[in-house]
Amino acid sequence: MKQVDLYIGTSGWSYNHWQGIFYPEDLKPDRYLEFYTTKFVCVELNSCFYHLPLKKTVSGWMNRTPASFRFCLKLSRYVTHQKQLGDIEEPLVKFFNVFDGMKEKLGPVLVQLPPGLIYDDSLIQDFLELIKATYIHYRFAFEIRNRSWIDDNFFTLLAHYEAAFVIADSGNRYPYYEAVTTDFVYLRLHGREQLYASDYCETDLNSYAEKIINWISENKVVWVFFNNDYHAYAVKNALRLREIIRQSLQPTGKR
Repeated sequence: MKQVDLYIGTSGWSYNHWQGIFYPEDLKPDRYLEFYTTKFVCVELNSCFYHLPLKKTVSGWMNRTPASFRFCLKLSRYVTHQKQLGDIEEPLVKFFNVFDGMKEKLGPVLVQLPPGLIYDDSLIQDFLELIKATYIHYRFAFEIRNRSWIDDNFFTLLAHYEAAFVIADSGNRYPYYEAVTTDFVYLRLHGREQLYASDYCETDLNSYAEKIINWISENKVVWVFFNNDYHAYAVKNALRLREIIRQSLQPTGKR
């Protein structure tokens, strides 16, 4: 397994309740990111879904992380939840302008669709056409929260525009479906029993590890983010999943 085939991390790093569990007790919060990068090669930037950072903040993140580190942006909820993908040219420009200097360290951009948005073929095609034509240096991954989006027409559009369908596990809260539509796979693991707050058991992690190894064998790049931040389950599960995969890919266990 080449390093570039697999990226495992968490959805955010700035959690004070990880102090003493993941972060050392004496570590100041303004040094969390540096510590995080000693354990992980990527992070999902959830905060920009709620509010845009300053450009100088983004520049600071760039300077504080290794050259090989990757950030995955979560597109602003103003675009997805408030505007619901319509009339969004201006807010898109504003969003990507903030992160323009981060291009060399960016992974896919996460587009999370709201639970109340029903599948609309023309709406999503127009959006995909816009981002493909305008933001040619970015890749996109779509997380759905309404079952109507589990639709072959949607998967065909994603494949055409080289975007990924996010495989998102949130127990019974939101629909779960596995579809691979492009050359990378994007997983979000929110917690199975309790959203954001439950620990993944060894059986679950082994199951995901097997899927990931199969995708890598098919030459897919795989991104995995744990979003069960309560009790630092996210970092625990991310580290353990990585270890399971590494052990499975040792020469004696190679498939």
